[in-house]
Amino acid sequence: MSEEKGKELGTIVSVHDMESQERGGVLAVIMSPSGKPVEITGDVDEAMKLAIHNKEYAALDDVTSKRILKKIDMYMLPVMCMLYCFQFMDKLSNSYASVLGLRTDLGMIGDMYSWTGTAFYLGYLAFEFPASYLLQRFPVAKTVACFILVWGIILCLHSVPQYAGFIALRTILGMLESAVTPAFTIITSQWYTQEEQFLRVAIWFAFNGLGNILGGSISYGLAVHADSYSIEAWKLVFIITGCLTIFLSFIIFFHLPDSPSSAWFLSEEEKYLVVERIRKNQQGFGNKHFKKHQFIEAMKDYKTWLLFFFAIANNIPNGGITNFGSILLTTDLGYSAKEALLMQMPGGAVEIVGCIGMAYFAKYFKSRMIMAMIATLVIIMAECFLAFGKSTKLQMAGYALTNVLPVGLICMLSVVASNVAGHTKKVTTNAILLIGYCVGNLVGPQTFIDAQAPKYQGAKVAMLICSCIQLCMIGGIYVSYKWENSKRDKLDMSAFDDFENSEFADLTDGQNPRFRYAL
Repeated sequence: MSEEKGKELGTIVSVHDMESQERGGVLAVIMSPSGKPVEITGDVDEAMKLAIHNKEYAALDDVTSKRILKKIDMYMLPVMCMLYCFQFMDKLSNSYASVLGLRTDLGMIGDMYSWTGTAFYLGYLAFEFPASYLLQRFPVAKTVACFILVWGIILCLHSVPQYAGFIALRTILGMLESAVTPAFTIITSQWYTQEEQFLRVAIWFAFNGLGNILGGSISYGLAVHADSYSIEAWKLVFIITGCLTIFLSFIIFFHLPDSPSSAWFLSEEEKYLVVERIRKNQQGFGNKHFKKHQFIEAMKDYKTWLLFFFAIANNIPNGGITNFGSILLTTDLGYSAKEALLMQMPGGAVEIVGCIGMAYFAKYFKSRMIMAMIATLVIIMAECFLAFGKSTKLQMAGYALTNVLPVGLICMLSVVASNVAGHTKKVTTNAILLIGYCVGNLVGPQTFIDAQAPKYQGAKVAMLICSCIQLCMIGGIYVSYKWENSKRDKLDMSAFDDFENSEFADLTDGQNPRFRYAL
């Protein structure tokens, strides 16, 4: 690289008149870790606007960083946790309704109920890429709030008298919920450092467990007083959860900022300090322009497809348990319908404690992926208990322990947040991961074959096999990141020492020689 170009790059990423630069113009060229030339343009990350004013404020120190982190957690995490709690309660409403008369009233026979779970993920699958595009193009929080409002309305409409209408509504619900997880992955990457992201993803994701507890409690109350209502109890499950979701959409719209630069609870100096905190991530808040070269890089990156196949293996068990959990408890383990609703609650507690606890203790292993592999070994043990346990108590213990299944997915969502740079590449990789999530959840209910009721032994064995595959995929992803880091550590970085704010040039992880993958 010539000295002139080196000076150019230093100018691009530090001057105060960035907005005067032509967005599509090539301003400098650097060499990627693979030795290919990379063009730097004026189409940079949104965080650059704050980064170039760094001389106006004091430097970031540890005390200030902790204060900012505490403030972010206080204003952001409760709302994110509440949404994830409600969205999982909405998903489980199908399972709760199944033991409150849904299947009988809608005349479901054979595998018809299995298709109610599959239909949800067909909608999710079909709309994942459009949802990801909308989240990149428009303000993240406002966009997801609109999705939530409409899905709450659709959930209320689930109290229909015909199976065909119910299937159609489940499909639309899946389309609308497809925006939540990619939005939260983007938000987490905007606000937190690489080291902080695994625990924060675990916290908001673990509130699925609270959704399980609340949903089970509401459904149990409806079951106990079923004779007191003028409409069927299963219909009330959908109406109540739908109304709660509608209420939450307004909180999301008015409370949650679209990025740190628009955060109503931060001063101008604090907004700058957020940028300084995430500088070492080698990425910023995002870029609203679709970049074809980043999309192609995501599609060609072998690590993207390791994530995809991991997600399939992880979510075949998830899709089965989510839709057939209540049915397993009644037909296989011998609980009554009311008892089955109550028995969902211990599993929710296991999920909250297990997911957050494992994410917290990951710091002692210096690797979230090692902790994810340990969690997968626990899941394999739990699935052995469920499939081959000789007593109901042992099977029930296995059923409860399967609630730590999300730890692997939590790990990979945090991997996308921290280890995929370039905003178009991030949303593309996130979409592919979640398409794998959909495929797994599509297949999961279909492993519960009606002819194998009440034990559903084939489904239990399928869960066990998938968890073994999941363990191998996590190991493969871990090794690939270590290998990539070792190659980059051997690069001569002296040519890039004088480049200021290159972290916010919207480079991909494949383009940026300074980027290192967090393990």
